Amino acid sequence: MIRFGFGPRPGETPPADPVAWLDAQLGPEAPLPPGPSSADGLRARAADLAERNRNGGIPPRQGQAIAIARAEARAWAERRLVAEQPFRERLVDFWMNHFTVSRRAGTVSVLAGAYEREAIRPHVTGRFSDMLLAVARHPAMLFYLNNAGSIGPDSPVGLRTRRGLNENLAREILELHTLSPAGGYTQQDVQDFARILTGWSVAQLREPFGYIFRPNAHEPGPKHLLGREFGAGEEAGEAALRFLATHPATARHLATRLVRHFVADQPPPEAVRAVEQTLLDTEGDLGAAARTLIRLPQAWEPLLTKFRSPSDYVLAACRALGLPPERANLVLTGLAALGQPLWSAPQPNGWPDTAADWATPEALMRRLDWAYTLAGRFGQAEPREVAEVALGPLARAETVTAVSRAGSVRDAITLVLASPEFMYR
Repeated sequence: MIRFGFGPRPGETPPADPVAWLDAQLGPEAPLPPGPSSADGLRARAADLAERNRNGGIPPRQGQAIAIARAEARAWAERRLVAEQPFRERLVDFWMNHFTVSRRAGTVSVLAGAYEREAIRPHVTGRFSDMLLAVARHPAMLFYLNNAGSIGPDSPVGLRTRRGLNENLAREILELHTLSPAGGYTQQDVQDFARILTGWSVAQLREPFGYIFRPNAHEPGPKHLLGREFGAGEEAGEAALRFLATHPATARHLATRLVRHFVADQPPPEAVRAVEQTLLDTEGDLGAAARTLIRLPQAWEPLLTKFRSPSDYVLAACRALGLPPERANLVLTGLAALGQPLWSAPQPNGWPDTAADWATPEALMRRLDWAYTLAGRFGQAEPREVAEVALGPLARAETVTAVSRAGSVRDAITLVLASPEFMYR
């Protein structure tokens, strides 16, 4: 519940068969409440732009796009506070970070929630190639990495406008999403892959308000990627993505990242090999990879080896205190206070995943300050019960003693949330 989930809530007890409990979460997903589609988000943005133009360039005070972005962030927090399938939700968040889009790119704000529902969630236990294709075609990614405006230099549009390639999406798919630099691609591969992906764009101000392929912007003629020839047209891009998704270097890269996230900052080589082999044997079945992951001996021993990121820490604290969904704003303000605001990674490589990045003295002091502030909202809680929910048998004797001797409920709860063992999962 701690390592593979978001931590327990009051009233939840550890499962008698932990592996079976995790396995069950890799089955069908619990029903999701409805949310706006990416088309809805783009329509809202177009309506806001039209209103701004009517008002002489002054944006609306409460735009439709801002309302969607706020509602989506709140829904994210509410779902994780009471998640019935916390391991599945953790996998969703892992893959969202792997395929980072950031609200720092303005248009992404209204699309991030739909991106999670449309490109990530449906494929968390499916094929990696299907997830990669869904991501590469999603408006959030096409805007974030600037492919919506990438033009083939020798395409009709390129010859007429003298506009050219944008290599961002091609480079990040090769470097971050699939092969990694260990895959041996070259700058020429990046350029040719960018040519393959020209014309993959977005209708942002008119129907269908979503992904479209613009043949007049697509670079004509054959291209080469890692020594393999791909023709022209949208189907060439799909073929190239499926080729990269099932490449052996991709399996190694994905396995390394999964093991680093769930097991240890320095991924044990034998654990990486086990997950890698599953991905190779199943042609990228992510559900099978997750099942291998939870059966790794290293996934269970030693205990508490992964330092909690701010997101992990805030959710675990709020769940341990039984925070109700209607107070989900405390989760979002906590993420911002601790340096990991939702869907706002500073770079395309996403949020870091090791203790060295999060366990700095300044970051730890911010955690203590936030824990004290949060504890002040739960003056009626019983600290020993909070410790039992949050840590159970993992609580050290020193922590139990300190909590029992605290001068106030607030101080006692703060000591639970600030304990060394609560910092880890």
